Amino acid sequence: MTDIPALRRGLAVLRLLAGRAGPVTAAYVARELALPRSTTYHLLAELAEAGFVTHLPEERRYGLGLAAFELGSAYLRHDPLERLARPVLQALITRTNHVAQLGVLHGRETLYLVREQPVRHATVVTDMGVRLPAHLPASGRAMLGGLPAAQVRALFPDRSAFVDRTGRGPRDLPALRRLLTESRRRGWAVEDGYVTPGFASVAAPVLDHGGHPIAAISTTFRHECAPECGATWPELAEETRRAAAELAARIGGTRG
Repeated sequence: MTDIPALRRGLAVLRLLAGRAGPVTAAYVARELALPRSTTYHLLAELAEAGFVTHLPEERRYGLGLAAFELGSAYLRHDPLERLARPVLQALITRTNHVAQLGVLHGRETLYLVREQPVRHATVVTDMGVRLPAHLPASGRAMLGGLPAAQVRALFPDRSAFVDRTGRGPRDLPALRRLLTESRRRGWAVEDGYVTPGFASVAAPVLDHGGHPIAAISTTFRHECAPECGATWPELAEETRRAAAELAARIGGTRG
């Protein structure tokens, strides 16, 4: 059992490196993790020998190694997010009797990975594998709301990036930012006929250990109003947020 603290420290080093845009110095690692310098150098050397860390001697910096990439690739091949999400979505539809879906950001699109539905349901457009412009569905905006403003601006640089499907939804960056601000304040995103007329949805982000959105869970249901009525469906949203928090916990992330 004496090796457990060292293992935890080694994992902390890998998480720190994974969260940075580029290689960092040993001094930076020691400072961020509150480790003695000698311990830090020992951990980095062991991780480098195992291939999980790469040492750049000319720069005196450390970055993730090939073994870390191989682990990440193996993780993706196992479809872990989808496998972990299915029982969570199934429990969600038991509570709500509405379609539940898991989506991830892919550029400025939302890619739907999993869809679970009640026995009797109304058909919606967002089936598995479907991609939608991320500014329209609630799931897309639930994730966009957790990104830095500069990243959102890079994804939506001008009006040409804003696809219109039904005549509803944001059509420029200021309008999108207003919706994202409202979603963050409220705690969930809503969509009322932006994707398909006669359907609405609520969504909550799934956060990783650093508090970054890696996916979103949405609940979709029949609703029609003209003009847009501004409903936010807090009861359904609470169930959806509960599901997102459960999935986050299952992947070792942060409960929103």
